[in-house]
Amino acid sequence: MATTSARLLRLLSLLQSGDAWTGPALAEALRVSDRTVRRDVDALRNLGYAVDVSRGPGGRYRLGPGPRLPPLVFDEEQAIAVAVALQAAPRSIIGLDAAAARALETLLQVLPPRLGQQVAGLTITSVVNLWDLAPPPVDAVVLRDVSTAIHRTETLRYTIGSAAASPASTVEPHHLVSWAGRWCLLGWNPTGRRWQALRLDLLTLRTPNGPRFDRRMIPGGDVAAYFTTLFDRGDNLDHWPCQGSAVVDQPAELIARFAPGGTRVQPLGPTSSRVTMGAWSWNGIASLLGSFDAVVRDAEPAALREACRELAARYR
Repeated sequence: MATTSARLLRLLSLLQSGDAWTGPALAEALRVSDRTVRRDVDALRNLGYAVDVSRGPGGRYRLGPGPRLPPLVFDEEQAIAVAVALQAAPRSIIGLDAAAARALETLLQVLPPRLGQQVAGLTITSVVNLWDLAPPPVDAVVLRDVSTAIHRTETLRYTIGSAAASPASTVEPHHLVSWAGRWCLLGWNPTGRRWQALRLDLLTLRTPNGPRFDRRMIPGGDVAAYFTTLFDRGDNLDHWPCQGSAVVDQPAELIARFAPGGTRVQPLGPTSSRVTMGAWSWNGIASLLGSFDAVVRDAEPAALREACRELAARYR
């Protein structure tokens, strides 16, 4: 029979799976008696774990939230996933560097030597290109406040940028979306009566929040699928040295699905759209426009039209 400490860790691992366990099922998994299970559950509670139990026939045990954060137990795959996440998160979220480094150090200290070497070897280096598509990282406070508003179904008041004098806009926040290196908020615009995406790194939140709202269903029910169909994802093209637009004879829904990050799409009809995008060169924009496999016309500005002619001659 396993020692008491090893058995408690095994019990904790079972409860952390998120499933509700009957006493007999736990007893069978641990190879102990029902009485030992009840005693071990009490021991976990004394250590700070909130183990809930439904009384009566068929009573079940479930791990719930407690008043404080107790120690956690990870299996090998979870430990590797946590190590990767701790290194990746500070690249996109401001304010987590020190906390993430401390958490990773704590994790490495308690891992078995073999697994510790694997996790320590997962060193991630973030390389930023001169014209990187990735936006500035998001402030952890903004991420927390938006997430809290989503949970509480509270309307957010915001401005784009740091212009404190600008009147605040409102949005009913529904989902946080990570797309193409960007943190976005998918919400309902109560003024425009439409769904919209907002870049979190461009938001300045106003306090207090607005009134509560009734949660809406995302069209089609699939957040990821719907997000890719949006014509405007709140992107900012100002970091590109070249910015241009053209009419492309393709439906806006198709272009929005496959366009690179930073593209704006304006529907002009069922089979044509005006596409605005940026790149490090005018030839770069011309090449991207050509990737939509359709007629490209009415390009602006003149430098983009010249780039289209130059590429056409080069390809000939």
